[in-house]
Amino acid sequence: MTNVLVLVGSVRTGSVNQKLAQVAVDGAPEGVSVQIYPGLELLPHFNQDLEEPPLPEEVARFKEAVGAADALLLVTPAYNGAPSAVLKNGIDWASRPYGSGPIANKPVAVIGAANNPQGGPQSIGFASAASTIAGGKVLEETVFAAIRDLPDGEPSKDPQVVDGVKAVLAALASAAQV
Repeated sequence: MTNVLVLVGSVRTGSVNQKLAQVAVDGAPEGVSVQIYPGLELLPHFNQDLEEPPLPEEVARFKEAVGAADALLLVTPAYNGAPSAVLKNGIDWASRPYGSGPIANKPVAVIGAANNPQGGPQSIGFASAASTIAGGKVLEETVFAAIRDLPDGEPSKDPQVVDGVKAVLAALASAAQV
């Protein structure tokens, strides 16, 4: 069983990115378990002073969950063309200590939804670059959903988006087996 942990950069109830993450949970291929990390917004802002033992409880819980996953799926909104601070903060904590943090050498895929058809892909690229620098092995497979093009704002109602998410999950599972 391949375990994929989903980090969602939008914490707003009912956000399209939350719904996109649920598409991943619902569309997981056989042999793949997909779980959304609860409480990403509870992580304190990254601060090297907080790395001194003992780690804050929420940071320890987060790093344990990332470390236990076989792969990560990042779901990012576009806030002025960049991922949310919540998601970037998660990437930063997962990178520590640099070179041996729980994201190191882990397959990572980045997908997202946004209103701005230019800002969304920029946000995905930014999150991908940050994850690569953090030590993750970012896959080329991605999905971008332009919110205005989704039927009723629902990613689950767009077959192309659903199929794309399934393809990303299959690629993550394959990369985790290597």
